[in-house]
Amino acid sequence: MALPQTGQAPLDRARARVLILGALSLVALGLFLTLGVPGGAWGFALPFRAGKLVALVLVAYAIATSTQLFHAATRNQILTPAIMGFDALYLMLQAGSVFFIGAMATQDLDPILKFSLEVIVMMVFSTGLFLWLFSTQARDLYLLVLVGIIFGTLFRSLSSFISRMIDPNDFVVVQGATFAQFNTVNIDLLWISLVLCAFTVPVLWLLRHQFDVLALGRDTAINLGLPYRRVMLITFATVGLLVSVSTALVGPVTFFGLLVTHLAYRLLPGARFGPTWIAASLVAVITLVGGQAVFEHVLGFKGTLSVVIDLLGGLVFLTLLLKGAQR
Repeated sequence: MALPQTGQAPLDRARARVLILGALSLVALGLFLTLGVPGGAWGFALPFRAGKLVALVLVAYAIATSTQLFHAATRNQILTPAIMGFDALYLMLQAGSVFFIGAMATQDLDPILKFSLEVIVMMVFSTGLFLWLFSTQARDLYLLVLVGIIFGTLFRSLSSFISRMIDPNDFVVVQGATFAQFNTVNIDLLWISLVLCAFTVPVLWLLRHQFDVLALGRDTAINLGLPYRRVMLITFATVGLLVSVSTALVGPVTFFGLLVTHLAYRLLPGARFGPTWIAASLVAVITLVGGQAVFEHVLGFKGTLSVVIDLLGGLVFLTLLLKGAQR
């Protein structure tokens, strides 16, 4: 991994590009709120769109942050939490709840209670799996990919098995959770998601320099005095929390984090964790909010943003794999 750039000129360029991204994100927010609103419908349209806008911003922040944290911890910019089986775990939880208590009971559950249980399960999975992996010496890309594929295949197989056993009418509920739905954001979870995401901001900001050290590798980080296990525990617990927030609000999104983080890496080559984190979050806001504004208010729902995001993100993933193979 390349060392972060130092010196005043790179810092000035990074600040300028972050400011430009901030301005573009404000433009995207304004377009989403105002585009296509009839003259006499402002009183209804603005509050309705504002709730969805906050949810989209939270999703953008959660996905971008969790992906970049994962890159810092694994020292690999190809892997993402979704590739490691998080989305499959989420789908298995949805299918399991429908199978054991029924579709009606699942929909009647308190959204906050259901969300809390999902957060706990995914945080336990993330911290347990990744701390076990990184407590060993074999920490190469192939082991991580293999473990992710195994767990993802296990969870998907269980979800498929459960889906075949439930009533076809109940299966509609499970199928609805399979794809990301940016058009129908779960507003009931908005406030608790906002609190959880807001809690992570100061924590990550205070630890931003430690993440730079963490990205240098386990041995180097320990030699430099980093409390390695504590930082890793915080990192993977935060990843599990943020993935839970994003999937609970819109559903699983596989390649969005990979897409926006690599755009941020291109815009700020060699930058430290702090500026890159801000840039990735702003790129995610621009992509998600701006894209949804176009698909919803310009194209009139004639396309699906999640399909375009997965297509572009998948191309980025394949490009990174091919570049790695050429090396």
